[in-house]
Amino acid sequence: MIIKTIFSLLVMTSSIFAGVAKITAASDLVYAFSEMKSVFEKQNPDDKVLISFGSSGKAYTQIINGAPYDLYFSASMKYVQNLEKKGFTATKPKIYAYGQIGLWILKDKNLDINRGMSILLDPRIQKIAIANPEHAPYGVAAVEALKNKKYYKKVKEKIVTGENVSQTAQFVQSGAADIGILPISLASSKILKKIGDFYLFPADWHNAITQGYALLKHGKDNPTAKKFENFVSSKEAREIFNKYGFKLSDE
Repeated sequence: MIIKTIFSLLVMTSSIFAGVAKITAASDLVYAFSEMKSVFEKQNPDDKVLISFGSSGKAYTQIINGAPYDLYFSASMKYVQNLEKKGFTATKPKIYAYGQIGLWILKDKNLDINRGMSILLDPRIQKIAIANPEHAPYGVAAVEALKNKKYYKKVKEKIVTGENVSQTAQFVQSGAADIGILPISLASSKILKKIGDFYLFPADWHNAITQGYALLKHGKDNPTAKKFENFVSSKEAREIFNKYGFKLSDE
């Protein structure tokens, strides 16, 4: 009787976790991946994906310290390549998209975003939010763009950093910052587009934001994780990437 009960519990436990992939993804993917999750799960009703969003560097550290993720989608190919070198990946790192960044400001600020970076010198701009460049690739790109256009030293004292690009956007939304440097993938979402204006930086203002991913060792025997890995290169996924301003590798 005891053996039968234990067996029943094991069957129940396995069924609960069958068809589940745990994914860690860069914060710039929050809107794109929310849509992809819906499409993927509609196409694969027996499969579920659980997605944790955050800075790529923080996720990298979590994986090295044993976090049980099956797939890693980084805003920087560098982190994925480093995981491969350390033996944490089950597949070769691949590029899934190239990111784009720019300035985002609330419409009610009544400031002309089309002024470009010169708007940062406006006395009404007291706080400029960027993602923390120590572990957020979009923060690195923001600093590169500011330095490239000779604005970094002029505005350095105004800069406030968020843990990731989602928190950076929240700083602007809440009024904790007057303007932010955000990925177009967030600025083009329905929510942020409705309340804010965006100015896209030319691509040559910063190094390419090459975003990569890999199936991790933890997910090498997870069929759902493998399905989602393949889904990312599907026509449906590509359309969603384009919708949120990502550039694809063959474009």
